Amino acid sequence: MATLADQDQDFSVLPDLPADVFTAPLRKPAHVGEDWIEPAQTRYGTAEDAIWNDLYERQMDVLPGRAASAFMAGLQKLPLGQRGVPDFNELSEELGYLTGWSVVPVPMLIPDHVFFWHLANRRFPAGNFIRTRETFDYIQEPDVFHDVFGHVPMLADPVYADYMQEYGRAGWKAMRYNRLKALGALYWYTVEFGLILEGPDDVRAYGAGILSGPTEAVFSTEAKSPNRIMLNVDRVMRTDYVISDLQPTYFVIESFEDLYHQTVERDFDRLYRNLPPAFTYANAAVIDVDDVLHRGTQEYLLRGGRGSGAKPI
Repeated sequence: MATLADQDQDFSVLPDLPADVFTAPLRKPAHVGEDWIEPAQTRYGTAEDAIWNDLYERQMDVLPGRAASAFMAGLQKLPLGQRGVPDFNELSEELGYLTGWSVVPVPMLIPDHVFFWHLANRRFPAGNFIRTRETFDYIQEPDVFHDVFGHVPMLADPVYADYMQEYGRAGWKAMRYNRLKALGALYWYTVEFGLILEGPDDVRAYGAGILSGPTEAVFSTEAKSPNRIMLNVDRVMRTDYVISDLQPTYFVIESFEDLYHQTVERDFDRLYRNLPPAFTYANAAVIDVDDVLHRGTQEYLLRGGRGSGAKPI
């Protein structure tokens, strides 16, 4: 059966990036190799550790009752508390025991094919820097707080951890079909901004982009503006997304088993052959096949979003 990934692919070898596949033009720093892994984790000072602690405390004021139970359980299992930036070796030791994953430091955003390769081998690349006080509320490039606090606790859940590995393996196939943009939309609406239905009227966040920021943690789960729609993989991979603002639409899963089965068991060869190169649906659209939990007013978007100073309601 053709699935999300090519089952006969050798995932131990870093894949070549095909010449006709478009990716962001990233210049590799001279001090890292082809794997983009830093020689060592940054040695953070007192001021930087204080930034981590303050970010952690701020999130813990808003996440209980809004974050997925699996995320909160992961926080309890891993050394991520208010002791400054976690040591990646200690974190990897605990995470390795739980699900076989590790955390590796990288200097910046890394190329898609390198990112896929690390995920396929159960390594999560985390930014080897932390935001400043001046960028405390918003940072464009994901730092160690977003990557470690936002992503890593979910990797303590066995089913979600397997999903992430399969996503990494899927990169080879997406590159072969030149459909990285579509696969990126799936990552965006699940790993970064996914919601889970934990009970009747109990929608919680498991996406790292939500969990690492206080405003979106409330907006995604409680606000009237955004749509909340049950996940449909084919639909999501045809849907545009917002990079620098709150999302007009969030997609909701029933469980992590549901997420795994919807993706890993999908015939992606057939899907990729029928996907157009560009997105079909706007990020605020509701279409006739949608299973809608909440149809948003889109007031925040219509008032101009973050740039206009609109209130996220």
